[in-house]
Amino acid sequence: MDDSDPFAARHIPATAARPLLGLTILVVEDSRFASDAMRLLCLRSGARLRRADCLASARRHLRTYRPSVIIVDLGLPDGSGLDLIAELDQAVPRIGVILGTSGDDLSENATLAAGADGFLAKPITSLAVFQNAILSHMPPDRQPPGPRLVRDDHVRPDPLAFQDDMAQVADLLCDRSEGHMIDYVAQFVGGVARSAEDFALAQAAADLARARASGTPFASDKARVAALIQQRLQQRRAI
Repeated sequence: MDDSDPFAARHIPATAARPLLGLTILVVEDSRFASDAMRLLCLRSGARLRRADCLASARRHLRTYRPSVIIVDLGLPDGSGLDLIAELDQAVPRIGVILGTSGDDLSENATLAAGADGFLAKPITSLAVFQNAILSHMPPDRQPPGPRLVRDDHVRPDPLAFQDDMAQVADLLCDRSEGHMIDYVAQFVGGVARSAEDFALAQAAADLARARASGTPFASDKARVAALIQQRLQQRRAI
């Protein structure tokens, strides 16, 4: 379970209050809103956090250091997180804990089949769920000593991170993207919207994804998603 991060401190033993102390977690996640939730969970747990927002960035990180834990989102702008999970599972030495994450619960089987140790369903806001998903795959020498009080606190990501995600999607839609990029936008918006409990936007994204999957015209669904995103960006300007 050794980190090969040249900037990491020597191993610090975990404590009951901070059970992930001494671990470095690389989160491969394109959403700033979801990443902020991870930041808060790591902060509360004692872990160091690094973030990559795409597969290419993750591979650059991994050429420099080996984290204790990696959490990989399955839907990324430059490909599927399943491909990275499969690579990491075969790597020698192997990262100690490899987890996949997605807003689609049906992705769990594919994640485990690719070689992940576990799966985290989005939104990930529960401190207990986050800590247990990692600790359940850690060796005894990296477990906190003695009994541990499992706190089921929930973190609340910064609303401005949600707005940043909306601005990113607005830029993608302005590029008149078609095909794969529209599929990416639909899944990205749907995941962020569900995490933020923005049910109107989540439904619009689901309708766009459904139209794309069925091969039916999707221009009106795309326009609906774009209009809702602009509404959310206007709310930011009003603040």
